[in-house]
Amino acid sequence: MSSLYAPYGSWKSPITADLIVTSSIGLGEAILEGDNLYWVEMRPSEKGRNVLMQYQGDRPAQELTSPAFNVRTRVHEYGGDCCVLYQGIAYFSNFGDQRLYRLQPGHDPQPLTPAGVDLRYANGIIAGQGQPAGLGLRWIGVREDHRQGGEAVNSLVALELPKADRPDPIVPQEGRVLATGHDFFASPCLSPDGRYLAWITWDHPQMPWDGTDLWVGEFQADGSLGSVQHIAGGMAESIFQPLWSPDGRLYFVSDRSNWWNLYRWGPQGNRASTGEAVYPLEAEFGMPQWIFGMTTYGFRSAQEILCTYSQDGTWFLGRMHLATAHLTPLALPYTEISNVQVQGDRAVFMAGSATESSTLCLLDLATDTLTPIRRTTDLDLDPGYLSQPEPIAFPTPDGLTAYGIYYPPHNQDYGAGDEKPPLLVKSHGGPTAATKVSLNLSIQYWTSRGFGVLDVNYGGSTGYGRAYRERLKGQWGIVDVADCANGALYMVQRGDADGDRLAIDGGSAGGYTTLCALTFTDVFQAGASHYGVSDLTALAEDTHKFESRYLDSLVGPYPAEKALYEARSPLQKTQQLNCPVIFFQGLEDKIVPPNQTEMMVDALKAKGIPVAYVPFAGEQHGFRQAANIKRSLEGELWFYAQIFGFEPAESIEPVMIHNLPRPPQPRPVAQAGNC
Repeated sequence: MSSLYAPYGSWKSPITADLIVTSSIGLGEAILEGDNLYWVEMRPSEKGRNVLMQYQGDRPAQELTSPAFNVRTRVHEYGGDCCVLYQGIAYFSNFGDQRLYRLQPGHDPQPLTPAGVDLRYANGIIAGQGQPAGLGLRWIGVREDHRQGGEAVNSLVALELPKADRPDPIVPQEGRVLATGHDFFASPCLSPDGRYLAWITWDHPQMPWDGTDLWVGEFQADGSLGSVQHIAGGMAESIFQPLWSPDGRLYFVSDRSNWWNLYRWGPQGNRASTGEAVYPLEAEFGMPQWIFGMTTYGFRSAQEILCTYSQDGTWFLGRMHLATAHLTPLALPYTEISNVQVQGDRAVFMAGSATESSTLCLLDLATDTLTPIRRTTDLDLDPGYLSQPEPIAFPTPDGLTAYGIYYPPHNQDYGAGDEKPPLLVKSHGGPTAATKVSLNLSIQYWTSRGFGVLDVNYGGSTGYGRAYRERLKGQWGIVDVADCANGALYMVQRGDADGDRLAIDGGSAGGYTTLCALTFTDVFQAGASHYGVSDLTALAEDTHKFESRYLDSLVGPYPAEKALYEARSPLQKTQQLNCPVIFFQGLEDKIVPPNQTEMMVDALKAKGIPVAYVPFAGEQHGFRQAANIKRSLEGELWFYAQIFGFEPAESIEPVMIHNLPRPPQPRPVAQAGNC
């Protein structure tokens, strides 16, 4: 095969930033209701607007919301589960004003909640049949009240809903409080007979993956909740996704065994118990609840569950037969599966693989017929430009093991002789998240240009049990950094990376790990922080409610451990940082405010370290606008080109790099040859 020999980093690739942002969308929650499938779709080409889509099977999918509406909630800032359907009517949160709206076919959306007050709504269900006599249709969900100043007040509320044929105007309402007194509420679910409501709570300083509580209450004649009973959970047990079975038993996921496994509680068992294990397995049937509405299972019937679970970083979909306690995996071409919803013989879920982007799939459970509905990208890429992932395990301090996914540089048009490639280590956010083994064009952007990429599942990541997740307890900025650094050195020792051209990047918590790795180790020669934390003290004093006490477990109680916060803050230790860094930051970020990044940039400027800063107006935590996603990808590549001395194949708008000395001369591009 004839190939061009060119320095790594300078390969010309068809996977351009323009192609990624113009051909990609985000896919949020999916809903089965009646004969229809609905989902929320995020469009970078429309400045990150979220739209509600409907698919009816015999006709093309259609958008139900007009350009004036953005279907997204800001509860917990991360949002999620912003829409619910009932009898063909959608009830959704609008991002611009955070009001709850009703969207009836053939009509404009009507506001259900008042204007001019800072109330936010999410995670709703519709209570219709089976309630006590006299109660009408109600939306029940989480309300976040910001009117008092200081920390928001969260509660479960009910809103009375008008009948579909009601002719008179809707009177907006704030909602009647059903349950309050805890810092956080989530996952309300209604029993089949409508009599009982289950939900989850947790309180500071717990995060939902640390410890939550599961409750059940009975509806009274006046619509309030009575006979509230604590079912399971506590300070050291994380409960995930309660769901009632068709026969009235309450199922939920708990990590009390070290693994997030399925449990059940209900009339046919001992109601005084905390639930019995349904199918013990060293696998994860749950995940960290960073957003509302995350689901891993659903009921086909009282005898069968369709569920997804993770083992060693790979996700599977299976049928769990409850009477025989038998789990049958389905033969599907996917390694990432999430957001499972089941209605009768139909199921919908998100899935992806190393060669296929995340796809919204519809599964007929009667025939096992799988129908792809919508992909995050419809690009038909030649596999000759796609890098195939390799799961790796590597040694870390104290005789432990960490994990990651390695993507070697790959482009069918190029080779590079005996040169070792540069390596980009990716540190995921959360930090409880995990890398995904599905087609990620933002990774292929790098590998098709000649970079190797190591996506690290450092200690603290999800997918390997609670004990692995808790490696980060009190050790943020230490364990994650050591694992990323040791992963990079492992790839150098294997001969897969140039030890003089190691870079690291990450967003949010991954940005903090990146900055710590650049500050407290000498492994990396460059890095990129995307809306990352630089000062733990500033983060502890200036962030939103959901994460306001997160650092208690990751670092230590604040301000009692203020000295420890300062010791682990890159901003306080800039004298130890001696390599170039580029920063990307949304100026409306409430989770990691811009001052975090700007203080770090100013400190590096003053020290004389090469540093670049790319701020984005109108962006929050994470970039949603196409132009900004493009700029961050291309800007990071251009930055590394100046530091590592290669010439990008395409023309890229330069980024201002302060304190940049004369850059290294690009390595010459050799002539074409045979390989």
